[in-house]
Amino acid sequence: MTQVLIQAGTKLLNALGRHSDLIMQAYINGSVKERDHSPKILEQLVQLGVLWRPEAQSELRLKSAVRTLLEGSLQDERNRTINANIGASLASLKTLTEHYKEALHYGKYNEAAAHMGDLTEHVYQLSESLSNSVRVMFGRINNEFGYVSSVEAKIRENELAQGQVTDLLAQLECFRFDELSELAGSNRELRHLLVVSLQQRFAKAAQELSVVQARLLDLLGRFREFQGRTRLLKGFLLHMEQQPDFAPGNYANLTNVSVLFNHSDSIISNAAPDVNNVEHEADYQHIVGSLTHIHKRQSKHEETKPVDIDVKEQSTLSLEKDPLQQAVEEYFCEVIDSGQPKTALNYYEEHSLDFDPEVWIYQVIGGYQSLTTEDKQFFALEPHGQNDSIYTGNFYINDITLGLR
Repeated sequence: MTQVLIQAGTKLLNALGRHSDLIMQAYINGSVKERDHSPKILEQLVQLGVLWRPEAQSELRLKSAVRTLLEGSLQDERNRTINANIGASLASLKTLTEHYKEALHYGKYNEAAAHMGDLTEHVYQLSESLSNSVRVMFGRINNEFGYVSSVEAKIRENELAQGQVTDLLAQLECFRFDELSELAGSNRELRHLLVVSLQQRFAKAAQELSVVQARLLDLLGRFREFQGRTRLLKGFLLHMEQQPDFAPGNYANLTNVSVLFNHSDSIISNAAPDVNNVEHEADYQHIVGSLTHIHKRQSKHEETKPVDIDVKEQSTLSLEKDPLQQAVEEYFCEVIDSGQPKTALNYYEEHSLDFDPEVWIYQVIGGYQSLTTEDKQFFALEPHGQNDSIYTGNFYINDITLGLR
């Protein structure tokens, strides 16, 4: 079977090479001039599937597969073929994967190798189809649809391209990489083909299609602008043809000036800084940095008297601690000196502290948390309380025991 395919393919390629002029003329003109070629050659190309006759009275034309091959290889800017049938390709991939896994399960390694070859070809064909579709889009955009002359035709081509991009994006949603990953399982070759390779092509195609869509919208806006100006110019020319003696009047001397001409010059508004504009932040900083301190000038009648500088020994500045913080430190020191654990409320009652009990417990906890990691190793802090009867996870602290480890 393989040898038969090789011989048939060789015969087809030899025919394409021998009759390349005929094929290219059919590609350019759209049909074959049968009177210029031998009927035997034409019949041979029909048998090989290169040419075909759509109807009995119609001329011979190229098969769509040959035309697609030439359009893709020549990167013809007139190519408008977009393959958006991704769903069917993914279904074929899943079927071939099941064939491959079944052949491996029953030890049919020759069949498994054949299925893997077909699967690899289908994956690369799908990737090439996505690349070709994006390339066709970019080719038409970069040329600004130069294969059509009028602005209306360019707008129609732009709308067609936007519809094709929308269809492609909708087809890309058929990719379910979680399903493909589950289908590939732990097989390294399947995961490389169905997950890694396809995911890379999917991400690149989605990114490029978003760029294509933005550029198409930009081009459509430009075409609409050209169309509006063209219509205005054509309307003026038509008016001049119908009324050749028309001459614009002096609109400045009219009492009721037309709205088209009744526009005053723009008035520049007062400058005001926009502090919410992030782009001006560097300018604001530069302006503020260049400002100098403004001191009040002394009046002429005011006399400045020399001031004696009194040089004395500077007194030391002592910072007094907060009484609550000092009480917490004394509480910690007492626990260290006695070596016995003591609750915060017992210490509070023994020393008759006048703080709020709840504030006192909070301050003890804060004092423990403010210690360094090395100092915390010497103390043990145990809270006492009960859980909330309704809401789980809420623990109410009534007292705290501080001790040494």
